Amino acid sequence: MAVKLGYTKVYRYPTGYPEWHAKGLPVDSAPAGLAGMVSEPKGAGPLHGWAMIWTLVGIFVGGIALNLTPCIYPLIPITVSYFGGRSGLRQGKLLIHGACYVGGLSLTNSVLGIVAALTGALMGAILQNPVVLSVVAAILVFFATSLFGFWELRLPSGLIQAASKPYAGYFGTLFMGLTLGVVAAPCIGPFVLGLLAWVASMGSPWLGFIIFFTLSLGLSLPLFFLAIFSGQIEKLPRSGEWMLWVRKLMGWVLVGMATYFIRPILPKSLGVFLFAVVAISAGLHLGWIDRTRPPFKAFQWIRRVVGIVGLVMAFIVIGSWLIRGPGVSWQAYSDELLLEARRLKKPVIIDFYADWCSPCLKLDKVTFHDPETVKQAGQDFVMIKVNLTRGGNPVYERLLREYGIKGVPTIVFLDNQGKELPALRLVDFVQPNEFLMRMAMAKKGPDTGL
Repeated sequence: MAVKLGYTKVYRYPTGYPEWHAKGLPVDSAPAGLAGMVSEPKGAGPLHGWAMIWTLVGIFVGGIALNLTPCIYPLIPITVSYFGGRSGLRQGKLLIHGACYVGGLSLTNSVLGIVAALTGALMGAILQNPVVLSVVAAILVFFATSLFGFWELRLPSGLIQAASKPYAGYFGTLFMGLTLGVVAAPCIGPFVLGLLAWVASMGSPWLGFIIFFTLSLGLSLPLFFLAIFSGQIEKLPRSGEWMLWVRKLMGWVLVGMATYFIRPILPKSLGVFLFAVVAISAGLHLGWIDRTRPPFKAFQWIRRVVGIVGLVMAFIVIGSWLIRGPGVSWQAYSDELLLEARRLKKPVIIDFYADWCSPCLKLDKVTFHDPETVKQAGQDFVMIKVNLTRGGNPVYERLLREYGIKGVPTIVFLDNQGKELPALRLVDFVQPNEFLMRMAMAKKGPDTGL
């Protein structure tokens, strides 16, 4: 993703690509100990491993929850009736119709995700600008007010009627899935906008496809199962005020996403406080303040659980911030500091970062506050941080050229002679155990065969 650092344009590596992979060298040329750790490149973007799995689970659940918004819920009996009219078909043909339905909806949203990601790759520099981040957050809050009922987002009636028009055959089922997003736009539009902005900021078409495909599955699979078993459905919960509560829940999700975008440009303590305030406000509003009348017994319990979850999240965020130990002690870059490190025969770690860089903030929060990492850094390394948040520093401009920095975060490891160990370079967030492994190899220096 292109990122402009004020005075020069740089480019981020795809997530997880070590230096030798970025140069097109074979994986087996990586030094011993690292080949297994990065034997295959990870997917682009900040999500991989368990973070990716849990994120997709959350998006899938969000897609399911969108079925309970006022714009989607009325489509359930329409969908059931549509498939119910094909109940005389053999089970195989009915399943094909269902697959066409799910495929149509998934195709529409997945293409939307890819376009957002490709656009983000072209406007990555813009999305890192504090002014633009503030505007995106403001837009998300603006659309959240629609979900809270302060104003209504409505589409032209002619467009809705065209999208709702029935068509026969497999193409009709496919078209129904393709156009469901149009009919549902007044409710899911603001929510999808938040995902679009997030996907665009990552600049990964692959992640854009996966994220929106997962959202589409969550949105369409419940309707798919209702359609397949439409003959066995006797009663659905009646529509009513409880659907407005679900809509308000989606509104708080948008407010949370706005907080995500605005946090990088705020002081760390203020960012934590803001997130906690949003979580507490959402919990209190959804769990107790909102006066939606419960249409069925389970609804009251659902409200209380959601409210408690919001309060617990705020407690965890504030608690983790207060109890976390000291972080790595960084020094500002200077040529004299490098000369002193060579005199002391200490390896050096240089962290190129920016305040608006989300992986940089995660490195600081997790990896650079790990007790063992802090201990090793204080005893055996000279730790240097180069702040690229603002441009105009000629020394930093020289460092970008000298070390070939292509984006942030980039962490450079130098041996005790001041020479870089390029295979150890990092261009994304890593867990403390992986960072400690690289620190151990940096202490051994050229003896590792680098």
